[in-house]
Amino acid sequence: MKLVTAADHAAVGMKDELVLYLKSLGHQVEDIGPFTKDRVDYPDFAMRACRLLVQGECDRVVLVCGSGIGMAMSANKVPGCRAVVIHNSWEAEMSRRHNNANVACFGARSMGIELVTSSVKVFLETEFEGGRHTGRVAKMSKLDGSAATDMPGE
Repeated sequence: MKLVTAADHAAVGMKDELVLYLKSLGHQVEDIGPFTKDRVDYPDFAMRACRLLVQGECDRVVLVCGSGIGMAMSANKVPGCRAVVIHNSWEAEMSRRHNNANVACFGARSMGIELVTSSVKVFLETEFEGGRHTGRVAKMSKLDGSAATDMPGE
């Protein structure tokens, strides 16, 4: 799977560990930064990563900031992105099965790398269930105007 990762200054270390883990699973990973702990603004990195997603340059996006919340809020401003803050494997699974999430966001200040890696693995391995959930996801897509183009992998 082709992935894009990004972080903010609070999560550079975790992002770097996550990139190594994702590559060890055989994924192609484009890390768009940042690459130092100098202060940056998470919306800039979320926007850049999510634009790559909706342009078809990657299959999924993995974002990390202090809490995961700012990245998710920013990512959800990009039409076609369905970003979720994930705290455990169950949330990772359900975000994919029922909501067809395509952006996983994690909090480096609230989770350890072991929980993040186990959760992201589930996120990447879980398929969208479709069925009764397809209409619900389509309704979400209408809210951002991306209804015709944002449901890859079905």
